[in-house]
Amino acid sequence: MQTRRYRLTIAYDGRPFEGWQSQPSGNTVQDYLLGAAREIHPEVSTFQGSGRTDAGVHAEAQVAHFDVPGDSTMDGDAWLRALNTKLPRTIRIMNSLEVSSEFHAQFDAEGKTYRYELFTGPVLPPLRAGLAWHVRRELDWERLVQAANLFVGEHDFAAFAANRGDPGSNPDNTIRTLFEVVPERQADVITVTLHGNGFLYKMVRLIIGGVTKCAQGAIELSELKRLLDRPKNGEKSPLAAPPDGLCLVRVDYSEG
Repeated sequence: MQTRRYRLTIAYDGRPFEGWQSQPSGNTVQDYLLGAAREIHPEVSTFQGSGRTDAGVHAEAQVAHFDVPGDSTMDGDAWLRALNTKLPRTIRIMNSLEVSSEFHAQFDAEGKTYRYELFTGPVLPPLRAGLAWHVRRELDWERLVQAANLFVGEHDFAAFAANRGDPGSNPDNTIRTLFEVVPERQADVITVTLHGNGFLYKMVRLIIGGVTKCAQGAIELSELKRLLDRPKNGEKSPLAAPPDGLCLVRVDYSEG
């Protein structure tokens, strides 16, 4: 049977959910999307995302695709409106369009941009709870910038990747290229934007954890560089930052 494929851009607040990937609990972004779509068209079988985000991680522009039978009369705008009426307010379809059946949200992705936010003031404002990592120890800004710059370029990020714990999920190739790692500071808020051709499981959180430890003086810049260039077998970054401050900002495709 012929099908029609739709590409969605999805934003979500990750705090209420157990991540993107479907779980037996049903409390994931993928589960809510599939449930909403099946209320509209019962033959929708799955939503394929550009990649997983973990519990507590947010997205401004996650990308996914799904298929419906070819006799469906709904266009992309109709799907956007219909899905948003059935999704919780913490998940929203921001854009929806029909695409070629050859488009694949995961395999066609050429890069991603993540943003991580740290709050360094003495008291975390309630409206930032779950949206920023509250770092109470003083950070050396110059050391933070130097540490962040270490990760630009092509590296083997084995020491900055975690094991998902499920068979077949751990890549043999841990080499990735980061095009930019840009720290910015405004008052008590530090944001670090990372743009690369791909990211391993917990890679951003382990990078941010290592950079933060370095900026606090808990690990030397030379040691962080050694972890990146010459890690011992199984050696990892000293800290995985919490999911709170992490947001998927953009997924890159050759055709926009």
